[in-house]
Amino acid sequence: MIRATVAVALFAAVSIPIARAQDGGALPRTPDGRPDLQGNWTNGTITPIERPQGFEAVLTPEQVAEIEGGRQECIETHSGSSDPDRDAPAEGGTTIGCDFVLEAAAGGTGGYNLFYLDRGDQVAVVNGEPRSSLLMVPKDGRIPARTAEAQQRLGGLLAVRGRHGEYDNPENRPLSERCIVSFGSNAGPPMLPNYFYNNNYTIVQTPDHLMIMTEMVHDARIIPIGVAPDSGESDETGAPSSFPDAIRPWFGDSRGWWEDDTLVIETTKLNPQQLTGYREFFGASPSMKITERLTRVDANTINYEFLIDDPDTWETPWGGEVPFVRMDDLLYEYACHEANYALENVLRGARAQERENR
Repeated sequence: MIRATVAVALFAAVSIPIARAQDGGALPRTPDGRPDLQGNWTNGTITPIERPQGFEAVLTPEQVAEIEGGRQECIETHSGSSDPDRDAPAEGGTTIGCDFVLEAAAGGTGGYNLFYLDRGDQVAVVNGEPRSSLLMVPKDGRIPARTAEAQQRLGGLLAVRGRHGEYDNPENRPLSERCIVSFGSNAGPPMLPNYFYNNNYTIVQTPDHLMIMTEMVHDARIIPIGVAPDSGESDETGAPSSFPDAIRPWFGDSRGWWEDDTLVIETTKLNPQQLTGYREFFGASPSMKITERLTRVDANTINYEFLIDDPDTWETPWGGEVPFVRMDDLLYEYACHEANYALENVLRGARAQERENR
């Protein structure tokens, strides 16, 4: 009970109830009177999840100009035409320098260039504040320390993973590389930028359900909306009951309810593979609970808040805020691995290595 009280207090610290649009006008609403969350949205940003050392929570105008200016300079540097007469890359590949994501995507040989990436080019602005990190809880903007139990569990997971190469068989390959779920925690919960591309969403809303479709990898969360579990009210919406503990679907078991003009979503029973597939949650316990809050603050913005509570893994809850900005562009099918024609050859190579090592 104490833990739950702390979590509520922490969420209250980052939650600002907003009943009307920031420009003073009425919020867009659905026919049943609820704030209208529908449309296409993007949460792409260059603001990192965790706060870099030496920064305050809110950036100064000078810091914003330096960060965004550096990003624009990187874009301009790597958006020029390639020299058709250039030499082959040096042994070991080439270095991009200004963008670690581009560096990883290029793989030293030019696998991707900047044309294909769209991680965003602006810092995240929440309630008028340019943020240095998406995390706001704890106050240092950093993921808290793991408990002793979690460190032991993490060591066991790493030992098991170390016995097999991550790409040695189909089942070991990463979830995103197998095109099962999005890269990182893009589809969530929580829904965080992947800092790569396609950080786009389509939201469809009815009185008793919310559907969030993530462009990458066309993941869809269908969330029933009823009454808060601790409200004491009878739920007459016909929402399905919670899943048994043995059933842990992709993206977990999510239930939503309205608190004034904010839609609250609570998710438990996350799929075990997601608990090991996301860097931020690697080694989390099956009891992890994620609370999300979506507040339409104006015609172009949804303020998205999240809080992660897992006392078996982290010493304190942690969470933050991400602006979802309305986009007029269309979302298209994310075909992902294009049938993954290379997989057969990759696995054939692994079997050849095994024969050589016998």
